[in-house]
Amino acid sequence: MGKYNLTALRVRQMALRQRASKKIGILPSWADVVGDIPPTQTVVRQQPIQHQYLRQRVRTIPGTSRTEIVHEPISHKQSKSNKKPSKIFLPVEIKYEEDQLRKEFFRDHPWELARPRILVEKTGKDFENWDWSRLQQPGKRLDGESVVQRQLWLLNNVPDMTKAAAYDIARREFYRLRLKQEIEQRVAAEEAEATGAIFGPRMLEVSMKLEDKVYENWKTWAKAEAQVLDQKQAAFVGAPEAVLPADDDSNTLSPAEPGSEADQ
Repeated sequence: MGKYNLTALRVRQMALRQRASKKIGILPSWADVVGDIPPTQTVVRQQPIQHQYLRQRVRTIPGTSRTEIVHEPISHKQSKSNKKPSKIFLPVEIKYEEDQLRKEFFRDHPWELARPRILVEKTGKDFENWDWSRLQQPGKRLDGESVVQRQLWLLNNVPDMTKAAAYDIARREFYRLRLKQEIEQRVAAEEAEATGAIFGPRMLEVSMKLEDKVYENWKTWAKAEAQVLDQKQAAFVGAPEAVLPADDDSNTLSPAEPGSEADQ
């Protein structure tokens, strides 16, 4: 069939012919399976369906106090790499609205990624017990994902809510709860120290010691490298000549020349 190679589709037929001609003694175990479930005969690939992404919003009906739920399409910019001929037949990427919200939050709060997070769930359906009408959830640690889900809930349930306003509300609640946690931790540490508890060095102190150790190691290495460079340079230029100290004419008396005032 021209440029199409259908040899792989005829593997079972080849095996049956070799068995009939007694070229092979035993029929391969996969021959019956391929006969029951034959490979596809379609050699022309179809492009995947381009699904339209929707987002839910609550709008107030103009002229009334009633609200309605509206599903608006989301326009995603396709990257240039997805337009290449080699990627035309790849499945469409799965995108969600909270992906962009999550990207914006961690761009503004990069240090939140440094906090430890628990990714293991007990049943895999812990989200069914969470109500994002409030930020803090039972059994879930406060983190950036809480802000993202809280912002998404505000956008999907509060009438005429904008993205910026939902972000400000979620951040304000997040800052208030995080400040409350820090105060509780500080008070608990002070109470423990007052009753005789002794804590080890803090994370900042440990990091400073590690940084000082690395710096001292670097200084030792830098001195050794400088000596090696000086030795290499001296091998080509040669050792520097010893410079004798210059005589000071003002402190030494020269012998009197003939015809001078001393002779007279």
